[in-house]
Amino acid sequence: MSVSDMFIALQGVLTADQDIREEIRKVVQALEQTAREILTLLQGVHQGTGFQDIPKKCQKAREHFGTVKIQLDSLKTKFPADQYYRFHEHWRFVLQRLVFLAAFVVYLESETLVTREAVAEILGIEADRERGFHLDIEDYLSGVLTLASELSRLAVNSVTAGDYSRPLRISTFINELDSGFRLLNLKNDSLRKRYDGLKYDVKKIEEVVYDLSIRGLNKEATPGAGGEK
Repeated sequence: MSVSDMFIALQGVLTADQDIREEIRKVVQALEQTAREILTLLQGVHQGTGFQDIPKKCQKAREHFGTVKIQLDSLKTKFPADQYYRFHEHWRFVLQRLVFLAAFVVYLESETLVTREAVAEILGIEADRERGFHLDIEDYLSGVLTLASELSRLAVNSVTAGDYSRPLRISTFINELDSGFRLLNLKNDSLRKRYDGLKYDVKKIEEVVYDLSIRGLNKEATPGAGGEK
């Protein structure tokens, strides 16, 4: 084989690879759009009357996750099944965003932390990497850390809306989350940096709870109450 033939063959491989990446990019763009729609919907809970509509917003969000499943099913067909991590960078960020959104929905519904297995089920993918397109553990953890930031914001807005019990419950949840992350020996630099931000979320929520205590408003908060006025 001549040098020219060798490079022609290599170009064929490069072209095929570029075609795969372009097909992945198209699906990822659709996923990003759906994620934006879910986020826009859930952001409504930060508004004054948003707490009253939480069940309705969560139901609508879950309907959008039906679209996410279809899009992820399409994504699975765009690359060889054994090359997940070769192309992982293309969908990593949108998958982390979807984990956060799924975790936020579950928290709003039950004030509990969603498991990785439950998120995988919501997204219609696998939790076990051996079974194909799956939810990587680090992607799950990154999404959970984004949830912590969102809840610190929710704690502040809860006070503005006159809901004084919710920040107390959020504080308990975030402290449990922080304790859980402390059990992990994080090696991933990106994930480690994001975890470092969790202490600021903890501090922000503690300041909200402290302010409620100083103002005597925590006495109006009934533990376990829904918080709607």
